[in-house]
Amino acid sequence: MRIHHLNCGSMLGIPPLRSGAGTSAPDRERAAVCHCLLIETDADGLLLVETGLGTGDLRDPTGSLKADWVAYARPVLDPAETALSQVVRLGYAAADVRHIVLTHLHRDHTGGLPDFPHARVHVHPDEYRAVGDPAAAHHRHSLDRFMAAHRAHGPLLTPAPVAEPARWFGFPGVVRPEGLSLELLLVPLPGHSAGHAGVAVRDGDGRWLLHAGDAYMYHGELEAGPPLAHPVLEPVQRGAQVDAAARVATRDRLRALRRDHADEVTVFSAHDPWEFARLAAR
Repeated sequence: MRIHHLNCGSMLGIPPLRSGAGTSAPDRERAAVCHCLLIETDADGLLLVETGLGTGDLRDPTGSLKADWVAYARPVLDPAETALSQVVRLGYAAADVRHIVLTHLHRDHTGGLPDFPHARVHVHPDEYRAVGDPAAAHHRHSLDRFMAAHRAHGPLLTPAPVAEPARWFGFPGVVRPEGLSLELLLVPLPGHSAGHAGVAVRDGDGRWLLHAGDAYMYHGELEAGPPLAHPVLEPVQRGAQVDAAARVATRDRLRALRRDHADEVTVFSAHDPWEFARLAAR
């Protein structure tokens, strides 16, 4: 198994960001990213964790992503940053991506889905229910953020099955997507979306990587004491969240995980550019 860290969508409207005092990152400006993983496996083919922005978003950004979001986020829309382009540069084809695992179904995480129409798309069952069941809590909120252009091709959305109650480092409600041989789990990290979940995967060295999605957006929220919110990203979090108290509780659990299990788990988020730079350089 080999894990690649990919930036599948730089965004200039949210940054320029500067790292703050009390954190491990250097104090320099970086553009926000869409941090994705590409995992090469022998048994499961290629697997993407998140898809960032896709080729359809580049062709018609206002139609695909909506004009208000484009005006605010100011995505770079560089073809070289799409997951498809990066897969091809590694010598593979789109059809080699057999599985996609998503933390949630917001536009900056699902844009690449149409580029891999044959891939099975694994999500937490609560997120699946929120977009598919009109009676579900937060259904309209969830469906509005799962862009029509990203689901028009009929993605093979697959809720991870719920078996016996499972825990991972004390986090409850953990589920495992079907059809995968590698150790990969969906870990509920509630608050941001109705079924928001981190993706935990064990790497070749036996450590866990936890892609925490949008459970937090800035490393200062986990590293600094007290938690240091970024003045640009904090309003983004508040505008998207479905449960403010749950989001804060999730952040605090991630702080404890990072503090108590740093030798076993590496935690990172979807948009923090300093975390991405550190992990991509490994």
